[in-house]
Formats: sequence, C-alpha cells, structure tokens
Amino acid sequence: MTNETVAASPPAVGSETQSSSPDNESDVRQFVIFVCGSEVFGVDMAPVQEIIRVPEVVRVPLGPDTLLGLANLRGKVLPIISLRRLFGFDERDDDDASRALVIDLGQPLGFVVDRVSSVVAVEPEQIEDVRGLSTTVNTEMLSGLLKNVGGFEMVMVMDFQRLIGLELTEIDQLEVASTASAASLGQESGAATEDADATQDELQLVSFQVAEQEYAIPIEHTQEIVQLPEHIVKVPRTESHVLGLMNLRNRLLPLVSLRCLLELPPRTADEHSRIVVVRLGTVTVGLVMDSVNEVLRVPTSAVEAMPTLLAASGNLQEITEICRLGEGGKRLVSVISIRNLFRHSSIQEALDSLNTMQESDSTERNGKEGQRDDEEQVVVFRLDKEEFGVPIASVQEIVRVPEELTHVPKAPAFVEGVINLRGSVLPVIDQRRRLGLPRVERNDRQRIMVFLLDGVRIGFIVDVVAEVLKIPHAAIEPAPQLSAEQAQLITRVANMQKQKRLIQLLDPTHLIAREQRQELASLADQAEAEPPTA
Repeated sequence: MTNETVAASPPAVGSETQSSSPDNESDVRQFVIFVCGSEVFGVDMAPVQEIIRVPEVVRVPLGPDTLLGLANLRGKVLPIISLRRLFGFDERDDDDASRALVIDLGQPLGFVVDRVSSVVAVEPEQIEDVRGLSTTVNTEMLSGLLKNVGGFEMVMVMDFQRLIGLELTEIDQLEVASTASAASLGQESGAATEDADATQDELQLVSFQVAEQEYAIPIEHTQEIVQLPEHIVKVPRTESHVLGLMNLRNRLLPLVSLRCLLELPPRTADEHSRIVVVRLGTVTVGLVMDSVNEVLRVPTSAVEAMPTLLAASGNLQEITEICRLGEGGKRLVSVISIRNLFRHSSIQEALDSLNTMQESDSTERNGKEGQRDDEEQVVVFRLDKEEFGVPIASVQEIVRVPEELTHVPKAPAFVEGVINLRGSVLPVIDQRRRLGLPRVERNDRQRIMVFLLDGVRIGFIVDVVAEVLKIPHAAIEPAPQLSAEQAQLITRVANMQKQKRLIQLLDPTHLIAREQRQELASLADQAEAEPPTA
C-alpha cells in the first residue's frame, strides 16, 4: 500500500491580500479549500499534516460506520474516514480527484473528500459567523464562513475537533486500557521527540483510582495496562506490598500493590483491578490499581507542585504534583513521580526478588528468552479479505468444522452450536458474526480455533488459518482507537511494510464478554447432562 503525497501549492492571492500591510501579515491565516458532495468547505492549515491520494485500506471490524479502514502511511497506521458518510451524503466511488486530508487531532486521521481545490490566504475580515446559515451540514461542525475566497462565493470552515466530538464520540472517548497499552507499544525515539515538542505546554497522564482517590502517572513511563493474571508467583519472606511475580509475554514482572505502598487499607482485587506496567530506564514493575480511568491531557497551568511540607513526609513522598481540573479546580489528581516511586524500599525488594529468580535460571534458558523477546509468534487467520492474529500460546488447538453443528435448546443467540471434541462439549461461535461481518456458507477451508477463557473452552469459526508467523516487535504498533469495543479487542497492528501486510492483532481475553463465558459454561454443562438435538 503506497501513498502519493499531493503538494497543494498556494494559489495567487487576491489584490486585497497582496496589498495587506506588514503589520497585518501575522493575522493572515491559510485554509485548505475542498469539496464534498455539493458543498465547499475549508479547514485551517495548522492541523493539516498533508494531503494524499486515497490509499488502499484494511477494513476494521467493530469500528464506526464512517471508518473506511486502516492504511499504511510511510510505515505508520492511519485510520481513513469518509466525510461523505459523516455528512450523510450519498456514497460514491473514489476517483482521480479524491483525496485524504491527514489531520492530527491528538491522533492522526485521514478524511476522504471529493477533491481539494486550493490553499488560500485569508484576512481576518473575510471570516464571518455561521449563525443563521441554511445548509445541509450541521452548523455545530462549523467554526465560520469565508466569503469570496479560492474562486467560491461562500466556503464553510470545518471545525474537525468539534466534528470528532459530535460525530465520532467513540474515537474521542475511549477506555484507557487500550490507549495506554498502545502508547507504550508504539514508542520510537523520533516520534517521542516530536510528541514532546508538540505537547511541551501540557502533561499527558494515565489516571487511575486507589481507595477512592485519583492518581496519575506520566504516560511516557507507562508501558501498558493489563488485567490481573489468574496465577501470581508468591515470593517468600517479602513485605505485603510485594504481591509476587507474573509472566508477561515470557518475561517475569514484579507486582507491587499501590494501596499498600501508599499505606492505604488493603482490598481484594476484582474485575475492575488493573496492572499498570511502568518503566524507569531498563527497569519494569507492575503496579496494581483499583481501576484505571482515562488518559488526561493537562495544561501545565493546571499543575502545581506538592507543598514542601507535605512532600517531605509519610506516604506523600512519591506525589510531586497536583492537577486541578474541572470547574473551579474541584477535581484533584495527584501525580506520582516514577523516579521517587522506584526509590521506595518495596519496589527495590520486588526487583531484588526478580533478580534472584532470574539468576537461578540456566544460561541456556536466558539465551532463548532473549531471542523470544525480539519477536512475537502469532497464529494468523483470515476473515473475508482481512488478516488477524492471536498469540500462539492462547490457541489450544485448531480443528475442522464438522458438516453439522449440534444445536442446544435455549442456547444463547450468539452460539452457532456445539461439537463433541474428544468427549467434551465445545460451544462454537462464528467469528464473522462476532465481528459484525457478513456470514458465508460453510466450506472446507474454514477451521475452529479453540481458546481457553476463564477456564471455559470456546471455539471460534474462521475463514482460514493461514500460518504461524514470527513478527519482530519493531513491526508491531498501536492500533488506532476507533471504538470502545474495537479498542479492547484489537489493541495492536503488525505493520509489515515489505510484504505490504497489515495484520490486526486480537486480545483473546476480549473475544467474548465475561458474562457470556458464564453462559457458555452453563451451556456445556447442560449439553453434557441432556442429549442435544441436531
């Protein structure tokens, strides 16, 4: 998938613009003028990164209807959105004039338009209010009107930030687990430098809840957010703060309870509890939280240093700043310094426990671990024309689809049926149906991929199992956040440029909701107790 950047050269500016005095030059703004349907629009040039031909896309299940798919833009994954669909205009095929405006609103997005007309310089007096305008477009999406520019009598100025808020709320309001995980997996030194320059007047924080208080950690120290594992390796003779060790993608991760570390009352973990994986230099630790809230962008003007008297005492030494948010600054978020946190004796003890266990491993095993750390092994399967992948360790087995699936009375609607797999009843779900794709007739290429989720074995029908593939970690990047459900299920994308492949990587733990797993467990028990009907 290749994209051609189209350089939009500024047109000849009218006499009024050319004769403007030097004192007013700083007030002149540049706008990209484009056409969509029968309407003419403009957008401020500032957030427009580039203008490209409409690229080939990979369709994304569970995304919003306005999303055409994902494209590869010079090694980066770019969501492509149809403005025609956003506005409710009739669909039409792209042609040679169609373009995608790449606009960065915190997350780069490509908006497909019918054609780009020009880039114009506009004087402040040429920008008017939109009130009272009669148009097919919701005026809430507009920020102004341009009169007699670019050869058009009237140009509506699109406010893409407001458009995202009004029409693409799922992109704008996502659960943080996928967001923070994506932020960690897509880190590159060059991109990090650009992001730092762009956000030097604000902090990006991952906020979370502990004992009904809100805390936050700078996102640059946040690698990912994961659920608590079923099994934690207990370490003898350690403080209560140190919960133990977990296996995270073939690496041991020490776990520390932030409640205990901050000297707060202990609490039993539940389905809302999360592990925030934080890094300082080369050292990584998992912090156990009550729940994770969101990713915050906080202007530095809303951040205050912790009063010296409080910062020097008790469990507040790790808290270095306070954010005052909301109306009147009533929402207080305590910012934890990772550097101070890593000096805590409990963190040091957890790291010492990890070192002890690692030293006990053989040199040969360490060598193999090091090799595995550089790549990830996934099972690749296809649904329609798109490729998806799951970690090979999550797949129990792959079996053929029988000619007939056995139907169980009163089975949940999402269940296709059950099969007898070596004496055990296996509920089977059609992955196409799960992801909102069109159904197809059964064929010899289809397979059932078997997963073990919360102790329940579940089979998912896929079009074809393609291969077992080793993917370098350098090729894996965050999946764009396009809807809340998609953000949980499809957290990453393998962007294999040389092969021109985009493989969407699924998180098996979100293949089916937890309450539905309980229904499936009951279904299996029922099917084993009562002979099902074909």
